[in-house]
Amino acid sequence: MFKTISVIGSGVMGSGIAQSFAVGGYSVIVNDIKQEFLDKAKKNIHENLNLLVGSGDLTEADRNAALGRIRFTTDLKEAAGEADLIIEAIPEVIDLKWNLYDDLATYKKPDAVVSSNTSTFPITKLTARESFDGKFIITHFFNPANLVPLVEIVKKKDTDLNLVQSVKNLLLSIGKTPVVLKKEINGFIANRLQTALMREAFSLVGQGVADADDVDKAITAGPGFRWAFVGPTRIADFGGLDTWKRVFDNIAPDLDKSEGAPELINKLVSTHKLGTKTGEGLYKYSGDDVRAQLKKRDNYFLELGRIKKVNE
Repeated sequence: MFKTISVIGSGVMGSGIAQSFAVGGYSVIVNDIKQEFLDKAKKNIHENLNLLVGSGDLTEADRNAALGRIRFTTDLKEAAGEADLIIEAIPEVIDLKWNLYDDLATYKKPDAVVSSNTSTFPITKLTARESFDGKFIITHFFNPANLVPLVEIVKKKDTDLNLVQSVKNLLLSIGKTPVVLKKEINGFIANRLQTALMREAFSLVGQGVADADDVDKAITAGPGFRWAFVGPTRIADFGGLDTWKRVFDNIAPDLDKSEGAPELINKLVSTHKLGTKTGEGLYKYSGDDVRAQLKKRDNYFLELGRIKKVNE
C-alpha cells in the first residue's frame, strides 16, 4: 500500500522520520519551504547515518542505499503528488497546518493517506477544515525520531480500522513500536505520562528537596531503569495492587497539583534561561558540550535499542 513517503517539514523531527523510512527501505521525499532548511536536514541525516555505521548498526552500503532513497525538494506539489503517505511535520501552529492541508487536498493522489506528527492538536481540530475523506491519521513520533521506537497513532471515531492497521504495519516494518489510542485525549499517552512526572520533578527541585542532577539520577537509576522493559501498570501488578493502593493513598495527597508550568520553569524562562538553546537552564552548557552530550545520548539509545531487540 505504501511505497513512497513524503515528509513535509525538514526540521529535527521531519529529518528523523525521513531517515527512519529510508533505512527501512522506502522511497522518501522531504519537502520544506527553503533550500537552506533542506540542506541542513540532508547534513543531519548524513551525520545520523554515519553514527549508525560507526556503531555497527548499518554497513556503509546500507547507509549509501538509504541516502539514495531520499529526495529533497521545495516543490510541495511534487512532494505531495508522488506520495502514498504524506507526513506533516511542520511547526505547531494550527493555521499553518490548515493552510498546508488545503494545498495537500489539491496536490495529493486520491488514495494517498495524510498524517500529522503533531504532539499538541487533537485530530478533530486538525481535520476541522479538511477531512481528506477519512484518510487522515496522527502518527506522533518521538525525538530523536530516528532512534526512539514509539509512535502514537490517533484516529477518529469513524476512521477505517483497515487504514489504522495498514499504518501500524508500515511502522512495524521500519522497526517502530506503534500504539493506538482508543479515543482522543489531550497530550495522547506518553506526553501525559511524562508531563505528570516532570511536574513533580521540577516541584522537588523548586522545593529544595534535591538538586536537578540528583532528581535526574533518581529516575535514570530507579524507575527509568525498570521502565525500559517493564511499564508502570505491569510494575504495579508485580508489586501487588494492594501495596500500590497504599502508596497512592499515602503519597498522592502530597503531590504537586499545579495546573500550569511549574514555577521553577516560569522563573527560568522569564530570565531567558531556556536550556541548551541559550546555554543555560537547570544546567549550564557550551556548544561543544551539547554536541558531546547528544552524541553520548544517541549512543546509549542505540545500545538500549539493540538490547531490547534481542529480548523481544
